Amino acid sequence: MLIRFWGARGSIPVSGKENLRYGGDTTCVEIRTADGEIVVIDAGSGIRRLGKLLMREGRLSITLIFTHAHWDHVMGFPFFLPIYQKGAVVRMMGCPFAQKAVKDIIAMTMRPPVFPVKFNDIAAKFSAIRICDKPFRIGGMKVEPVPLSHPNRGLGYRFTERGGSFVFLTDNELGLVHPGGLAMEDYVKFCRGATLLVHDSEFLDSEYPRRRAWGHSTLSQALDLALASSVERLGLFHHNQDRTDRQVDAMARECRARIRREGSKLGCFAVSEGLEVRL
Repeated sequence: MLIRFWGARGSIPVSGKENLRYGGDTTCVEIRTADGEIVVIDAGSGIRRLGKLLMREGRLSITLIFTHAHWDHVMGFPFFLPIYQKGAVVRMMGCPFAQKAVKDIIAMTMRPPVFPVKFNDIAAKFSAIRICDKPFRIGGMKVEPVPLSHPNRGLGYRFTERGGSFVFLTDNELGLVHPGGLAMEDYVKFCRGATLLVHDSEFLDSEYPRRRAWGHSTLSQALDLALASSVERLGLFHHNQDRTDRQVDAMARECRARIRREGSKLGCFAVSEGLEVRL
């Protein structure tokens, strides 16, 4: 399983010299399975660059999985070049969020007057598959969904292939159980023993009291989960839009310092745009 991160920023894309190392694009993650399937998680602004790569490679059969429908996770869809290519096939998967089907949510990003091209006019062949609470397979890879604790709900996922497992839980508030969400002990059980956990860590503890119920976790909450579930590596994700590279570096150092104090072998890093991980 090859994992590529095309966007790790939260809420809105950012640019500037203070954001060069970790990047400014919003959530988009690519998984390439051992048998050649291409799976894309979310269509944040990072999906634009992924689309250019897929066009160069001529890879036009894609499974697109969604965590939820908030703007920073769907805003890049109209700029994903394969959808304009005749012969492209896109399978969209997700659970209905806020009473809307996945296809309807994506179509809204292209609805007049906000975009000049209508969803029904694009060239790719689409299918929409409802997934909410049951495991499924994409080729030889097993995918297990789990409810997120987030306003308007959403799904996290565990991807398992050939002994490696990747858990992706962005926009998940561990300090508060939102309607439809789960308690910390449930997420510990879901993540248990994963090779890689990538988790929302948008806030510092000092920032959290004024942002409680916004749907995001702190660095220490994400680390609590990683330690309790005995994962091998923790990737800090959904970097705050105002967080500079130096500040993200400091969060990663704080994470590793606590791990050393607790005598754990857990690895911790901040996810950067362009990072590749092979499990």
